[in-house]
Amino acid sequence: MPTPSMEDYLERIYLLIEEKGYARVSDIAEALEVHPSSVTKMVQKLDKSDYLVYERYRGLILTAKGKKIGKRLVYRHELLEDFLKLIGVNEQVIYQDVEGIEHHLSWDAIDRIGDLVQFFQEDKERLVQLQEIQKKNEEVN
Repeated sequence: MPTPSMEDYLERIYLLIEEKGYARVSDIAEALEVHPSSVTKMVQKLDKSDYLVYERYRGLILTAKGKKIGKRLVYRHELLEDFLKLIGVNEQVIYQDVEGIEHHLSWDAIDRIGDLVQFFQEDKERLVQLQEIQKKNEEVN
């Protein structure tokens, strides 16, 4: 299983490939706000772990294993963003909150959060009830 840092790189590489069709070291460095030399080191680790194939000066491609994990990491990130929006977290802090928690939750917890998001999305009245509870609690505080 990849480390949290490896997950961040795989997630970003997957997104770049989905958006642009490729991911260059410079693109990854810019997106993650790190030095290109750090990206090169991590890409070499990911290559050794069979998440991608990296050829110096030629670029990289995700392996089937890398694509599968990248896709799942993007799903996890988007699900957590949806969940936090759903429960009324201020949109200005959602990205930062997701970055702070995504690596600390088990996949079982992620699946249960997915169930909860589905529960609220399937019946908008449930969401209205949650919002009423939140409003009531805010009045008390």
